[in-house]
Amino acid sequence: SAIGRRRDLAQSKGSQAYQQRRREIALAAGNVFYERGYADTTISDIAKGLETDRATLYYYFTNKQEIFDAVVSELAEADVTYAEQVQASAEPSLTKLRQLVTGLMNSYGEHYPLLYVYVRENLAAVGDERTVWSEQMRTVNRRYDTAVTAVVQEGLDDGTIRPLASARVLAFGIIGMVGWTNRWFAPDRSAEDAETIGAAYADMVVQGLATRPTTGAG
Repeated sequence: SAIGRRRDLAQSKGSQAYQQRRREIALAAGNVFYERGYADTTISDIAKGLETDRATLYYYFTNKQEIFDAVVSELAEADVTYAEQVQASAEPSLTKLRQLVTGLMNSYGEHYPLLYVYVRENLAAVGDERTVWSEQMRTVNRRYDTAVTAVVQEGLDDGTIRPLASARVLAFGIIGMVGWTNRWFAPDRSAEDAETIGAAYADMVVQGLATRPTTGAG
């Protein structure tokens, strides 16, 4: 189509203004995906939410899948990179756990609701046309799980974390606790901000798992 050729030409030129507008649209579309869910969201819904028309969206994106991918991929990759950096640091394992919990919750708050859109999506159920991207996101998930599990295992090995269960079980419990905030946290409605919630959850994790009493500094 003519608009498809215009989009391809604009993307090949890679102008800063075009890429910036593309990013702005993707970020704004995150609110529509969050409210309606990916499966029930159409290009028309996104256009309405952004107060624009479908033709404008098609100038920047091929379809809603491409918009969704642009929303979540960069942020999810940033979170897993942070987790891997924490895991590789020389800090004590309990300090690392605190950093992982507060870092993830702060990211949810800073980028609300974009990462919650990602949390809510069932990657196993996406269409065949997104298989490559879905596998990339599963890899990101596995990398994050591996980083947190490694930190817990480190604490089990050095005796600073109580052996209540396997490292994998404890790590998944921590990740799930923070991820569950997608069901109730909203910066404009919650009594506490993301930083406060993250600090409280970090205290719960560290004090609950530590073999010896700890302070807030972890």
